[in-house]
Amino acid sequence: MNARLAALACVVAIGGCAERTPAGYPGYVEGEYVRVAAPLSGTLLQLTVERGAEVARDAPLFTLESEQERAARAEAESRVRQAQAALANLEKGRRPPEIAAVRAQLAQAQASLRQSEADLVRTQKLVADKFLPPQKRDESIATRDRDRARVAELSQQVQIANLPARSDEIAAANAEVKAATDALAQAQWRVAQKSQVAPAAGLVIDTLYRVGEWVPAGAPIVSLLPPANVKIRFYVPEPIVGTLRIGDAVDVRCDGCGAPINAKIRFIAPQAEFTPPVIYSKENRASLVFLVEARPDAFNAALHPGLPVDVAVPTRAK
Repeated sequence: MNARLAALACVVAIGGCAERTPAGYPGYVEGEYVRVAAPLSGTLLQLTVERGAEVARDAPLFTLESEQERAARAEAESRVRQAQAALANLEKGRRPPEIAAVRAQLAQAQASLRQSEADLVRTQKLVADKFLPPQKRDESIATRDRDRARVAELSQQVQIANLPARSDEIAAANAEVKAATDALAQAQWRVAQKSQVAPAAGLVIDTLYRVGEWVPAGAPIVSLLPPANVKIRFYVPEPIVGTLRIGDAVDVRCDGCGAPINAKIRFIAPQAEFTPPVIYSKENRASLVFLVEARPDAFNAALHPGLPVDVAVPTRAK
């Protein structure tokens, strides 16, 4: 009886050890490359990085020729200055010499009005005394009324000369300034896009054009691999996939890596597939497996894309 209990205890102990021992599954390293391109076409003028170099974030990568874009920017700057000057001219009144000229004309009209009013008073007296015909009185009244109208006209002109332009004209000028400013912003953006910098620190995997070559718009020129974009892809059989969870820690082993590399599961495929021919597992190649992706906790220079690895995953008792 004691022997049976000891044997049973041993089996349980062995089973417990088997659950704690992680299973290893073959996989490989894959990189998610960042391909840097310019949205505009042009001749490659300068390439400041080489394949295999490590670059920091915002480090310059390449420059395309931009003579046409720079000329367009200079034209846009001139149009902005022109629109701003036109707006400033509308927002203020006439120049002081122009206002002074209108005031001088008003003074002349006022003097003429005083003279015509005095002449009218004398003419009315002479007509009343029968020294002049009534027609002379009518002429003096007409002259007085003409001079009054001239004074009123010039008084209004003086007021208008001190006023800015009408609100509609100023609104139209403001719209012209905004349109010119927006066009300048577009021109500046086009100039800036001719030079690209690294969006993240990483390794230059490849340069796809040489200096002097014509680069179409949107064509990648430099291919980068940021450390955070390195991931491990491996496949697990159907009975194991149900025990894995997003965030589970796994151990990655590879030739020349030394100690196991810590990684965490970030993706588990929702659908099964047949074992890929590049994965040489001991199970039947026709069995269904699930793709699992894990990302290392820290950057490891030994993890090169395409490197075969073995991944040990945690097991859970069902």
